[in-house]
Amino acid sequence: MKVVIQRVKRASVAVEGQMIGSIKQGLLLLVGIAPEDEMEDLHYATRKIVNMRIFSDSEDKMNLSVKDIGGEILSISQFTLHADTKKGNRPAFTGAANPEQAKALYERLNEQLALEVATQTGQFGADMQVDLLNDGPVTIVLDTKNR
Repeated sequence: MKVVIQRVKRASVAVEGQMIGSIKQGLLLLVGIAPEDEMEDLHYATRKIVNMRIFSDSEDKMNLSVKDIGGEILSISQFTLHADTKKGNRPAFTGAANPEQAKALYERLNEQLALEVATQTGQFGADMQVDLLNDGPVTIVLDTKNR
């Protein structure tokens, strides 16, 4: 599982012009599921995401987590994180899980995140428009296979 974690001042997602999710300060997650991902990957990702100390404390040091600041999460599925760009100019997406597996794991990840932090989501498989105000910018890539 690959997750791009962006610290944001605000973020929102719309489908067909209709806003379906928005957060204030917190994390925007772009989540890509691979065929070999399983529950252990979800547990690992959840722990890392909600406890990652990337928000500033009173001394302006990155010392606080999204939980510590009472922040929110906006989670967006993004199979393109598993793009293979080695050959030609058109990416191949064979490294992404099939839609049924990916949707099930993505929804389960969001359920786990919501147990820890207020979490909103995009719409799996939809053409989404994501708007964000990156804070920092702070952007971190988490790959559950690189532990």
